[in-house]
Amino acid sequence: MATYRSANANPARIPALGIRLLVCVALSIVLMFIDHRQHHLDTLRKAIGAAVYPAQIMVDAPFRLWNWLTESVADRNALQLQVGRLEAERLLTRAELLQLTALRAENDRLRKLLDARPRSRDEIRVAEIMSVDANPYQHNIVIGIGSHDGVYEGQAIVDANGVIGQVLEVGLTTSQAILISDPSHALPVEVSRNGLRTIANGTGAFDRLDLPFLPNNADVRAGDVLVTSGLGGAFPAGYPVAVIDTVNRIPQAPFADVTAMPSSALDQVREVLLIWAGDSADDADE
Repeated sequence: MATYRSANANPARIPALGIRLLVCVALSIVLMFIDHRQHHLDTLRKAIGAAVYPAQIMVDAPFRLWNWLTESVADRNALQLQVGRLEAERLLTRAELLQLTALRAENDRLRKLLDARPRSRDEIRVAEIMSVDANPYQHNIVIGIGSHDGVYEGQAIVDANGVIGQVLEVGLTTSQAILISDPSHALPVEVSRNGLRTIANGTGAFDRLDLPFLPNNADVRAGDVLVTSGLGGAFPAGYPVAVIDTVNRIPQAPFADVTAMPSSALDQVREVLLIWAGDSADDADE
């Protein structure tokens, strides 16, 4: 029987491969020994490291990007929650401090009244403005709470700086309110410096109120702070309303021309505070 042998089979190649392997192993051992003793391959190792560094960066980049995005989203959510909580706390704190403007003058009067009853404790709740009336002659807003939350018609609305309006209509989950700058709105106020009472009317301008019923000899001057007088029952007494900016006394006229600037920026408000006037401490004890 004939025997066939592949033309590529060469017995002489097998020993040659073994010799090459031994040479490579020996050379590797020698290089390792020399490098360990005298560090001749440090330059080559650094050059190889520098060459493969961009590849390492490219391979690691997606993982770094994912970790950064995850941490950024988590940090952003935490910051948003913290900012929202701090903003609500700031509004509540400012609301509790609103009446401090009138406290000094009021305390002087209360010291003379031995049978005076303590001031009422007011309940306050934050609400968000949902929309603003597009009619420039009607300063109305819609807030995000209604009768389901205990809102009632005529309820006082303030912000962190002072009185801004009161509730007009109440729905189940929303309510419509009128700003003190509306031409149809009138608010009983008093001068905190001397207790002089009058009415502040809206003018249709966000930055101006009229006080049309002050006589020429009335003790008022620019810079006087106007606060709610509490008359009428809609607004609790002592909340800042406006600051008198002009006083023009007109000769032979019964009333002076007096204007005031609202304490709040009525066209920039985003969150408001609704006030539930509480009973006095004596009533609460009863």
